[in-house]
Amino acid sequence: PAESRVPPELAAVTSFTYVLQGYPGGRLDEIARSPHRLAIVDLSRDGTAAGHFTHDEIARVRATGKLVLAYFEIGSIEEFRTDFPAVDRDLLLHTWPDWPDEHFARYWEERWWEQVVRPRLDQALAAGFDGAYLDTPLAYEEIRLASVPGETRATLGRKMADLVIRISRYVKERRPGFAIVPQNSPELRHFTGYADAIDGIGMEELFFRATDVPCREDWCRQNLADALALKALGKAVLATDYAVDPANIEAACAQYRRHATAGNVTVVDLDRVSPPCEPQ
Repeated sequence: PAESRVPPELAAVTSFTYVLQGYPGGRLDEIARSPHRLAIVDLSRDGTAAGHFTHDEIARVRATGKLVLAYFEIGSIEEFRTDFPAVDRDLLLHTWPDWPDEHFARYWEERWWEQVVRPRLDQALAAGFDGAYLDTPLAYEEIRLASVPGETRATLGRKMADLVIRISRYVKERRPGFAIVPQNSPELRHFTGYADAIDGIGMEELFFRATDVPCREDWCRQNLADALALKALGKAVLATDYAVDPANIEAACAQYRRHATAGNVTVVDLDRVSPPCEPQ
């Protein structure tokens, strides 16, 4: 289908920057000056609705020839977000052990769509972003099954795939070229309709886990295989690895070249513009 074609600009990206906090002066000037072809930034400079990046701000970054993707979560929500108080409490589940202020959610409920997902999509569209970078699809793996009687990993996976498909249809009806790039959980490609709904996949820790730890577990190899399977379908792969050792940075860059993926080696705080890989 036409809507499943990757926007040509996204397919051409070889390096990108991924910055979710610590914007100097609350501005995007440093990102605009960076040599990358693509930038992933939060919807908001400080997590508040008042801090949403404006259409003019995003337009200034886009005027440098960059694509700009709006980061937000679809399977969980953090307490510091200004849309958090309005979320019905019964939609919220347990918190993430590594992020104690972040709650997983009943992302398949219509109220979650109305209270969280659709308003975030509308904001991204209004601000003139080129697409959305959707975090926490892996909520389907992390939610405790005991808290959602009757669900299985398979049913939760299907419901996450359905949410991403719905997101894609919603934005592409309003702006056909708007890119949908989920982060992680590339195995969702096995659910019917999922691969057609996305334009790319963001992958963390394909080669180096936070920080400077080579990714050698079985799940590392499986993630790479699933990401490359999506690439074979024409989807962009945006790989983010966490390393500061120069040898590891170069090793990650070599993997991006080997697999012809876009790459970004950065720090786990995602608070700075990382340099692109050195050309070979």
